[in-house]
Amino acid sequence: MTPQRAARRAMFLTLGFDLGAAAAAMVVSNILFWWAGEPRGPFPVGSTLFSTISFTAAVAAGFLILRIQTQVWRHIGWPDAVRIMQAIALSGLIYLPIAGLLNGALSQPWGILLTALLIWTIGLFTGRMVALSRSTRKPLQIFSPIARDARPILLIGDVPSCIGVIRRLQAPNETQNFRLLGLIDTDGNDFGRAIRGVPIMGGLNDLSNVIDILSVRYGHTPWIAVTGAARDRKTMMQILETTSAHGTQIMALSGEETAQLLEKVRPADLLARPERRLNIAPVRNRIEGARVLITGGGGTIGSELARQVAGLKPGQLTIIDSCEFNLYSIDMELTKQFPEMTICSRLGDVRDPQRMRDIFQSAQPEVVIHAAALKHVPLMERNVCEAILTNVAGAVNCARSAAAVGAGSFVFISTDKAVDPDNVMGATKRLAEIAISRIAEESGMAAAMVRFGNVLGSSGSVVPLFEKQIADGGPVTVTDMGVTRYFMTVEEASALVLQAGVLQHAGGHSDIYVLDMGEPMPILQLAETLIRLKGLIPGVDIKIVQTGLRAGEKMHEALTYEHETVTRTDVDGVLRVASRTPTSELFDKHLSALIEAASRRERSEALRMLGTMVPEYGVERAAKALKDIA
Repeated sequence: MTPQRAARRAMFLTLGFDLGAAAAAMVVSNILFWWAGEPRGPFPVGSTLFSTISFTAAVAAGFLILRIQTQVWRHIGWPDAVRIMQAIALSGLIYLPIAGLLNGALSQPWGILLTALLIWTIGLFTGRMVALSRSTRKPLQIFSPIARDARPILLIGDVPSCIGVIRRLQAPNETQNFRLLGLIDTDGNDFGRAIRGVPIMGGLNDLSNVIDILSVRYGHTPWIAVTGAARDRKTMMQILETTSAHGTQIMALSGEETAQLLEKVRPADLLARPERRLNIAPVRNRIEGARVLITGGGGTIGSELARQVAGLKPGQLTIIDSCEFNLYSIDMELTKQFPEMTICSRLGDVRDPQRMRDIFQSAQPEVVIHAAALKHVPLMERNVCEAILTNVAGAVNCARSAAAVGAGSFVFISTDKAVDPDNVMGATKRLAEIAISRIAEESGMAAAMVRFGNVLGSSGSVVPLFEKQIADGGPVTVTDMGVTRYFMTVEEASALVLQAGVLQHAGGHSDIYVLDMGEPMPILQLAETLIRLKGLIPGVDIKIVQTGLRAGEKMHEALTYEHETVTRTDVDGVLRVASRTPTSELFDKHLSALIEAASRRERSEALRMLGTMVPEYGVERAAKALKDIA
């Protein structure tokens, strides 16, 4: 038997049971009234037959309208019970006019109807409780809107946001997986009142006392769920300080449509500024129908770029990556999600100029996004030649290949570490910025460089490291207690890259773009926040240890040089940086010599030339780097 036929058979059996129960209830009701009658006359066969047939027909109509036959008895819950009661009421309403028309042919129609409804309701729920008992051993669960083993939670947020969340939680669609004990109002204005039956237990200043009271009353500490204004970073910090002292887990509740989903607090909630939501409409106009190529498309940022680009319906999307598994993963994901799209996944290393020429010649991209890079600062200090070959030679190979096939737009992902670089990684990125600008000027291709801060949650970033250290019981290692960094989310980073491709000037020009990222965030504060998110106390439950700055690391980063001019663009939050670095006629010759030295793994010569070609890095820093790794 096919699954479809089995499902139809189950629905017929369900409907048959409900109709049979209705008919039996009406017959029994007629018998009871006849038996209790004084004086007892002959049994009213005609009245019983008329009432049973008409009542069963009314039940069939009511139950089919509300689709009660689609319920799966072994998984039945409170929302199903509510729907059954609605169907019983509807069936009774449908039967009433029939009973009125047949009033002369029926004996005691109204009393018999009420009795039949009662007997029928008992029969309906008895059958379902038996089925529920066989599958869950909890037959009474059908009458509870909240599962007995549901997680108790305390909701924190502003009243307007909480109303939508509570309305969703109380909707009769599925049994709740958690029990809402009460509400903390972030505005602290409505203490003692209730929203849809959920009591407002106080404001943020009362949070500690409320948690203590609920812990005693229910035997264990409730989870804290935040929504709306409570997800503001300043408010979150206040909540975390209180909850961590109580060992309370803190989760987030998303908007009304998915309010029943408890999720981890997003990295964006930890930013020292609101997460930027950039307008995607201009990007859609540029990407839709165009041939787009993304290098490093299997990495954290590259794969997110590939997802966002695919959602904008390009004419063709080509993804290049040197890691087979990463390329396979993003290819499988996008092919499944966008089956009608032309997606070309190409395994290749940006260091290989011939491979890049072949791929670009085949793809004929109109928009190129170069995300392939080596970015781990201490590792690049120890692997100088590899950093140069990937970050400089790889970028040059792709830019030249793009120019050769007439690509109209080339977007290069740089880093804040390219500003006054104190490390090899930053110096290679700065040199790549200069080289791409030169290629764009010579070829007439439009180029844009995007400088990122640290991307929260990306591979090799500090957040996954801290989370692993916390999971292992600590300690959490911080290079220096005073270090600050700019942070952005993967979504922000990807959106900024796409915006840059739209904002860039006409061919032959190159521009640098940065996101207005507010104030940098102290790494120590980030570590303490992540610890508190787990309901732990920094320095007590999880130690924080200072390890000292690693090779190439700075205390503070910057997004622009002092000599660069920063102007606002038409996109709120995106800034254009005017940076003109004069290059000598020998630049191309020196660049070739640098790449050749790196190819021969002549580390000292490669470092010396890197310091010469990137004045901000300088030969002194290059010599120091060589000494540190000697």
